[in-house]
Amino acid sequence: MNIVMFGPPGAGKGTQAKILQETRDFPQLSTGDMLRAAIAAGTPLGRQVEAILAKGDLVSDEIVIGIIAERIDKPDCAKGAVFDGFPRTIPQAEALDKLLASRGRKIDLVLELKVDETILLQRVEQRIKQGTSRPDDNPTTLKNRLEVYRRNTAPLLAFYDKQGKVVTIDGMAPIGEVTKAIAGAIDGRSPGLKSHEK
Repeated sequence: MNIVMFGPPGAGKGTQAKILQETRDFPQLSTGDMLRAAIAAGTPLGRQVEAILAKGDLVSDEIVIGIIAERIDKPDCAKGAVFDGFPRTIPQAEALDKLLASRGRKIDLVLELKVDETILLQRVEQRIKQGTSRPDDNPTTLKNRLEVYRRNTAPLLAFYDKQGKVVTIDGMAPIGEVTKAIAGAIDGRSPGLKSHEK
């Protein structure tokens, strides 16, 4: 089962993707991690990425799809994977659909973690007060990132919604409840795939 995890910065996508990796053996495919791994492994694509990043340029969709193709052909992705932070645009989603189709696979489920942006901003302000924030963790940066997310992701959700794949989950609930809601969505789609959590 291939899952796409959606949600604005701070929605808990990474946390939930890691939990899915631990409980269901679905590798978390984060494009940033995959690009770094390809560079470290010194693959031809990795060397290409390294040269692009060294110049400060953005990695093209074509290369990112190439890196994903290399990654999903690995044995640990045989049962499926969780896409975290990709796709971000409709052309990327179409390219991913094409890539998976060429391997007799597809995106089965799109999980949207819905959050209250006002509360996300309050949390950042709280972290700044407590002195636990990172340099890029500030209200202005978060507002910009939320704006980019809304602009890019709204069309993507509509794209997947037309395919009947989107399940919206309350990302403001406690982590355990979000995990349970995700498990329910996955088991509802694929009754044969149960978690190994007892």
